[in-house]
Amino acid sequence: MTDIFDDLTAECRRLDEVLTALTPEQWAAPSAAAGWTVADVVLHLAQTNDAAGVPADGPAKAFLEPDSAMDAVADAMVAAERGLPPAELLARWRTSAAAMTGRLRDQPPGTRLAWVRTPLSPRTLATTRIAEHWAHALDIAVPLGIPCPDTARLRHIAWLAHRTLPYAFAVEGLPDAPVHCDLTGPDGERWTFGDPAAPNRITGSAGEFCRVGARRLAPGRTSLSAEGPRAADALRVLRNYAA
Repeated sequence: MTDIFDDLTAECRRLDEVLTALTPEQWAAPSAAAGWTVADVVLHLAQTNDAAGVPADGPAKAFLEPDSAMDAVADAMVAAERGLPPAELLARWRTSAAAMTGRLRDQPPGTRLAWVRTPLSPRTLATTRIAEHWAHALDIAVPLGIPCPDTARLRHIAWLAHRTLPYAFAVEGLPDAPVHCDLTGPDGERWTFGDPAAPNRITGSAGEFCRVGARRLAPGRTSLSAEGPRAADALRVLRNYAA
């Protein structure tokens, strides 16, 4: 997980390149996030950037409430600011991304920061922000036919998905189960997570694995292999986020 903050900056920079080239019509086009335009997705990213690394009783209090219904909160927050012109919205997101990355990078060791369901370390919170920017970049780029190739930064997202499997099982009311993941990165890298002796094993494309965790791809539509008594359950509950 070295250079996580640099990788967060790089993930934001790639999205910036996509957004800079959009036409006004594309900003208003439907995204792959149900009910949201491209502009809505960018606004949501700016709002959640504003919430990352700030006091829990600050402006983002509604977002950070542990018992809040996150989808409803996100929809309400977007509705409250919807309608910004594209240039103004792009500037708002850029400012939020730079400020968020700086806040997280500057935190002293041992800090725990309020986040959706549980306090996180600055590095883990930075990982969740990479995951969210990556997933929402797909929501923008794919419907518009804009190339958005996978990068080695997927390793952070795959780590997060595996690391949060106990939480994902618990959310679904299932007992925890050890899972080993043996994944292939976009350039043929081999990424492994978990105990190799675990009775459950998931192998295959890291890109597919991360898309399953982002709920952008159903497990049955992937080439991922799930072996062991609980491996299919793990793929079904997999998530790259904490809501």
